[in-house]
Amino acid sequence: MMLRCYPVSSMFKFNYKHVGLCYNRLSVPFISSNHYNHNIGFHSQPINPTDDSPLSGLECAMTDYLFGKRKATEVAHSIWKHVVKKGDAVVDATCGNGYDTLAMANMVADESCNGHLYSMDIQESAIQNTACLLDKSLDPHKREMVELFATCHSKMEEVVPRGVTVRLVAFNLGYLPGSDKIVITKSETTLLGMEAASRILASGGLISMLVYVGHPGGMEEYEVVEGFASGLSVNEWICCKLQMMNRPLAPILVLLCKR
Repeated sequence: MMLRCYPVSSMFKFNYKHVGLCYNRLSVPFISSNHYNHNIGFHSQPINPTDDSPLSGLECAMTDYLFGKRKATEVAHSIWKHVVKKGDAVVDATCGNGYDTLAMANMVADESCNGHLYSMDIQESAIQNTACLLDKSLDPHKREMVELFATCHSKMEEVVPRGVTVRLVAFNLGYLPGSDKIVITKSETTLLGMEAASRILASGGLISMLVYVGHPGGMEEYEVVEGFASGLSVNEWICCKLQMMNRPLAPILVLLCKR
């Protein structure tokens, strides 16, 4: 597995710490932030997150991923939980069968249902599948927070109202599971979607890209995603990826954090 981060320098301190875990004293490198120091530091001492720590739950997700017990989608969800707050506005750029949308809806829902989720997919069947899942999984108040749009993610700025502050934009690229594999996300529209996401994302927000490379066109799309990420300003973005090195067809999680 490889976690690659492009060089950064700004008002944040990103400490690559060894997070103490419960599997044979294994330590997994991960990233934490400190707003009060401008340097990048490396720490060798394990830290033990408490239940209210920003890292709580994330270290176990990473360990399970390393040992093949969790999927990349589950790791992505764990990361989202450390970015998204109750009442936030978020975007599911490729809703698929609705599982990411459902997870995000539960993350932003508060008692007043002030959060909002804009979920889109170019395939009408994906919208129907997502609507069905939400209708049976969410109470009516939470369900009202989710808007579904049968459109391409390249049209994101036409979906999200001007002035709305977006905390998370999530892409799950490739084809719709259980459907015709001929219909896949395309490099051209994915690039437009990433560009749109970068414009509407709030400071401290995250663009999460899960890229599947095992199907025709998948590797080309990944190269576009990687090229876009590596070209972002180091003063404004932190970009990294989670990739299995000995499983060349495994999905790759790309994370773009806006400072």
